[in-house]
Amino acid sequence: MFRRRWLWQSGMGFGSLALMHLLQRNAVASAEGSGVIHGGHHAPKAKRIIYLFQAGGPSQLETWDDKPLLRERQGEPLPDSVRQGQRLTGMSGNQAVLPMAGSIYKFATHGQCGTSVSELMPHMAKQVDRIAVIRSMHTEAINHDPAITFLQTGNQISGRPSIGAWLHYGLGSDSEDLPAFVVLITKGKGGQPLYSRLWGAGFLPARYQGVQLRSGKEPVLYLSNPPGVSRESRRRMLDRLNDLHHLEGERLGDPELADRVQQYEMAYRMQASIPEVANLMDEPKHVVDSYGPDAAKPGSFAANCILARRLAERGVRFIQLYHQGWDQHGSLPSGIKRQCEETDQPAAALLQDLEQRGMLEDTLVIWGGEFGRTNYSQGTLTSKNYGRDHHPRCFSMWMAGGGVRGGIVHGETCEFGYNVVSDGVHVRDFHATLMHLMGIDHERFTAKFQGLDARLTGVEPARVVQEILA
Repeated sequence: MFRRRWLWQSGMGFGSLALMHLLQRNAVASAEGSGVIHGGHHAPKAKRIIYLFQAGGPSQLETWDDKPLLRERQGEPLPDSVRQGQRLTGMSGNQAVLPMAGSIYKFATHGQCGTSVSELMPHMAKQVDRIAVIRSMHTEAINHDPAITFLQTGNQISGRPSIGAWLHYGLGSDSEDLPAFVVLITKGKGGQPLYSRLWGAGFLPARYQGVQLRSGKEPVLYLSNPPGVSRESRRRMLDRLNDLHHLEGERLGDPELADRVQQYEMAYRMQASIPEVANLMDEPKHVVDSYGPDAAKPGSFAANCILARRLAERGVRFIQLYHQGWDQHGSLPSGIKRQCEETDQPAAALLQDLEQRGMLEDTLVIWGGEFGRTNYSQGTLTSKNYGRDHHPRCFSMWMAGGGVRGGIVHGETCEFGYNVVSDGVHVRDFHATLMHLMGIDHERFTAKFQGLDARLTGVEPARVVQEILA
């Protein structure tokens, strides 16, 4: 009897200690402007990130990684010694021949650094001294869904927190009136679908997920008061709801109740802050014009780039832009030309705009997709037309600002543009570097999930790419 009583009392005591720890941890994480690692593990180089995600897999061979040999050997079968038995997708794996296809677009060197850039990107060509081009990115996923999920959450299987959720959880928020993590999607673009789980919180509390802003009268869905409900009555309702949650919290000790109250309060503040930040009418004309002809179109990539800068100015920590349409299995020359026309000038203008405002130094800007494209043509190859299949073994990205060394090219692919031959950067290395620039040691930044210490970079080796750091 004594033993049973002692175990029951000890169990309750241990449970109380665990609950107290969880409540204290949640209270710390819930405090405005703080996160679970209290400002980071080391001095950050970047305070915020603007990630220009090009969904669908842009071809590196038409943008950042010129391969003259492919033009010289146009139409010849891809040598087995180059492919090395690597898997292909079902879309081109059954082709009798994999004919190599050189880009029809010309490349030239630009800037003091002499980086080679495609003629499709004349505006970004003028920014090469500000950016670090990574030509040796590689991933394990060969299809869109696992590949984009891997880039956005660190795992090919859905259900993990996104990059922005991890950063919000770890570092907290710099803004009282706006979310720490905001998502913008180019309006009217087709292509591979985007899912809200790509900016979700996964196993972290829901308040860390990204908030999507849309163009139009209602930038955030369900944020506006319904007809007949004034802001004053909304305030009174929230006060009474807060009282009820407080009473329920004392009874149950459920930390999620405090999270709900914080989300309600943030939504209330956003009713005033979101219309102001989403209104681009107060932007000077010369600034809007610098982003290109699409900047005046709500929801365009150009307009979203301006909005991203406005959000960054107001303390939003992670801003994710998605631009679909890069999945060019056929008619690639015309398709990629259109994509570059939509994105080249806005991306370059964003860098210039941040620089002029003194913000590029502590804003990390990233451009890239989930994988690259094959060096051979999917389907019929002609002198002016071809397509390219998915290719995870090498692709290109660029990074700028926020502690990144500008005017460099990191990594190298083989002369066929099929394999990385030096300084490879895996997706996990990319995540580790991103976290490092934000002041976080990726190996020490974890969250409990199913009894394990989960982290963005997973359990496989990952390294910070020191070579691209300023």
